[in-house]
Amino acid sequence: MTAPSLPPLLIGCAAGFSGDRTDAAGPVVDTLIARLANGPTGQRAFLIFETLAERTLALAQLRRRDNPHAGYEPLLDAMLRPVLARCLAHGIRIVSNFGAANPRAAARHIARMARELGSDAPRIAVVEGDDLSDAAHRALLKDALGPQVEGLRVVSANAYIGAEPIAAALDAGAQVVVCGRVADPSLAVGPAMAHFGWRADDWHRLGRATMAGHLLECGAQVCGGYFADPGYKDVPGLEAVGFPIAEIDADGHCTIGKADHTGGLVSEATVKEQLLYEVHDPGAYLTPDVVADIAEAEVRALPGKDRVELSGVRGHVRPSHYKVNVCHEGGWLAEGEISYAGPRAEARARLAAEVLRKRLDGLALRVDLIGALSILGDDAGRALASMPEIPDTGLRDVRLRVAATHEDRAQAERLACEVTALYTCGPAGGGGVRTALTPRLNTLSCLLPRESVPVRFELLDAKALA
Repeated sequence: MTAPSLPPLLIGCAAGFSGDRTDAAGPVVDTLIARLANGPTGQRAFLIFETLAERTLALAQLRRRDNPHAGYEPLLDAMLRPVLARCLAHGIRIVSNFGAANPRAAARHIARMARELGSDAPRIAVVEGDDLSDAAHRALLKDALGPQVEGLRVVSANAYIGAEPIAAALDAGAQVVVCGRVADPSLAVGPAMAHFGWRADDWHRLGRATMAGHLLECGAQVCGGYFADPGYKDVPGLEAVGFPIAEIDADGHCTIGKADHTGGLVSEATVKEQLLYEVHDPGAYLTPDVVADIAEAEVRALPGKDRVELSGVRGHVRPSHYKVNVCHEGGWLAEGEISYAGPRAEARARLAAEVLRKRLDGLALRVDLIGALSILGDDAGRALASMPEIPDTGLRDVRLRVAATHEDRAQAERLACEVTALYTCGPAGGGGVRTALTPRLNTLSCLLPRESVPVRFELLDAKALA
């Protein structure tokens, strides 16, 4: 069957970040199995999991430091075990970035899981080359970042690599592909390249598939999750919101829907919101695979329910460099909270903040009055200082949150002590104190030439998976 006559490729997404719902994959897999059973000959289906954010890899590297067998997605078992056997039995291939800082350990875990489920040993590939954290790459990072990298305690450094090694692994027969840091849309572009046989310079098709992947990558967002706003943008059944499934044709055009028998909705509005999510320039959405162009894109609801078509996407020559995120140790974040309720609650919370500012002289405090001003406040406190108190009804509660950062742990710990002391040192009626001290991670970004980041895949044998 030639590429133009191949039926649309089905790609379902079962996670939009690390910490997403672990029961999301079941309805997606059920729907993919049903569509394969009733679909045309030659139709294929993939299940993708997107579980990395900008600093997730740094946290994974810290876990790997403590345990060389860790460093991959901590919810891997909970996410994948319920559906792994069914995917393998029905030919649904799995592509994910839940390898994080340790793709090989994740691959071994998946192989062990398959054995425990009584499935045949799956063919598992790992994609590598993104991890630039070790000392061997320090000179490369210094060339890109300059003097600012000197003296940094680097935790992780990872390039956002693309779809080509995923496609190559699938072409080699992999049933499961485990990646570290690949660009989110590439999880969908790789399967499309392998299935339809696209070249790596087929820019328009790659651009369209990239935006299909972009619609999928955040899981339930495109199905009404992050869209919901009661009375303004109502979403039915949000407690059981479905996760998305894309149909991608041989030219890269896509239709977005969701898992059957789930809540949420897929509409022109939900697709438009997700299409524009994190896109700074609609004419040049940069990815390692292609520069996608949605300047003339069209979104159109199709007959039936929860089916929306995206068309008009174009693609341009991919960037010559990879984006690299470098996370490094950044001292300590101290936080403390205390609540005030009843008459003059906000006045007492403001007085408590003033007490802390004077007691913690030398620490730059971030002050939030949750219930009065927090999200829209600024670190310097100008907005809070200029905002008059909300008229007192006697029926309010306000939670004071203060935070500070410092390189010295002992200095940061002062904040927790002072917030706790407010219990009896005043003002009146404070309660529910909580404090936390967290190691802080800072991030730098740079660009590296593609040729300096050698990406590869390896189809692991039984010995490597033991």
